[in-house]
Amino acid sequence: MNSRGTNEKVNALEYSILVAAIASDPAPLQFLDPYSGCAMGEYFRDNGMHALIIYDDLSKQAVAYRQMSLLLRRPPGREAFPWDVFYLHSRLLERAAKQSDQTDAGSSTALPVIETQAGDVSAYIPTNVISITDGQICLETELFYRRIRPAINVGLSVSRVGSAAQLKAMKQVCGSSKLELAQYREVAAFAQFESDLDAATQALLNRGARLTEVPKQPQYEPLPIEKQIVVIYAAVNGLCDRMPLDRISQYEKAILSTINPELQKSFLEKGGLTNKRKMEPDASLKESTLPYL
Repeated sequence: MNSRGTNEKVNALEYSILVAAIASDPAPLQFLDPYSGCAMGEYFRDNGMHALIIYDDLSKQAVAYRQMSLLLRRPPGREAFPWDVFYLHSRLLERAAKQSDQTDAGSSTALPVIETQAGDVSAYIPTNVISITDGQICLETELFYRRIRPAINVGLSVSRVGSAAQLKAMKQVCGSSKLELAQYREVAAFAQFESDLDAATQALLNRGARLTEVPKQPQYEPLPIEKQIVVIYAAVNGLCDRMPLDRISQYEKAILSTINPELQKSFLEKGGLTNKRKMEPDASLKESTLPYL
């Protein structure tokens, strides 16, 4: 299994459990597999620890459940799934919980994965799971082939928790970026047929292309949140607007090395990006930008 080999390389198996039901296993095993993993996660939660349970993926469990139901001659419904397929996933995902301080303050977080067919998020199983969770991240094959990785569709990816789960500094720097990216994708679709663009449209396309380029990252190389704040701050304030796209990744590395690490850590504090904290990054970022224009 590829996931096991990857986890072994970074010693993640020391604090991970893999519960696997492969495609050749009987349908009842594929049906029960997520519940087994959930029970193991609950053990850690109930003992005051924190567990992340990744279900990859619940579409296969739903198909296995459909197969069992049809063999049992239960009445089929939409897409031949049985009538209680919603309960199949709701009773699993709603077991994720945060305990109170009086009961050891443990927690379990569910991260379900759903496979879509041709990017159709309105299919039966995707809509069921979307209605249960606190938000979704939608990935697109087309974006992946265009080398936008992670291949996240900004328009379809939403959070029902919103900015309540974000640090103040992150809210400050990326508040308008989602709207700008949505406008960029809308305008870019028409701009390819239009040769004469006005200055405002051209500026929107330039900014959008760079806001799309900045979040790209290599696989297995997560960026600490304080560094994310610095990079996004530079992009939303227009410092990358005149920069060639192929130099943005070099620029990101350069600016992260110029700003004091202690100052970066201060962005995580409650005050966020105060005017005083902005002074040093503003000067450093503008100076670091010049060699890359």
